[in-house]
Amino acid sequence: MATEPDQPEADLSEADPVEPTVFSLIIRGDIPGRFVWRDDDVVAFLTIAPIRPGHVLVVPVEQIDHWTDLPTDLWLRINEVALAIGHSLRNAYPVTRIASIIAGLEVPHCHVHLIPIESESQLSFANADPSTPGAELDAVAARIREHLRADGWGDHVPDA
Repeated sequence: MATEPDQPEADLSEADPVEPTVFSLIIRGDIPGRFVWRDDDVVAFLTIAPIRPGHVLVVPVEQIDHWTDLPTDLWLRINEVALAIGHSLRNAYPVTRIASIIAGLEVPHCHVHLIPIESESQLSFANADPSTPGAELDAVAARIREHLRADGWGDHVPDA
C-alpha cells in the first residue's frame, strides 16, 4: 500500500492578508481625504473625480466589496448616513434631486455615490472630472460640512 508523502502543514500566520483598497487607505489616513462625515462604522468623503459639485461617497469603515455582502445593520447605517448627507446636500446645492448610485466597479470597497443633479443625463461617470482643483474640492467639503453642522450632525462632522 502506497503512502502519501508528508505534506508540511500550512502556516496560516503567513497567509496573504487582503490588500487594503484606496478607500481603506483614505479611512486610515494613509492617503488624504476630504471627509464630511466620520463615525465608528461609516465615513463620507468627496471623490477626487466628481461628476458634479457636491459628489460625496458614503463608505463603510470595514472593507467589504459588495453591498449585498454587508451585514443588515451596517447597510442600514450607511443609508442613515446617506439620508442625513442627502438632506444637507439639498440645502447646500438646491437641485432637483440628490442621486444615489451603487456601482462599485472602480474600487472593490462598497460605496454609495451621492450626487446633486438636475437631470438623469448628468449621472454619467464619463462626466467625472479628475482635474478638479484641490481648492475647489476643499471649498465643496467645507460647504457640505457647514450644512451638516447646521442640520444638527456636528458630532459626526470632522473639522477638515
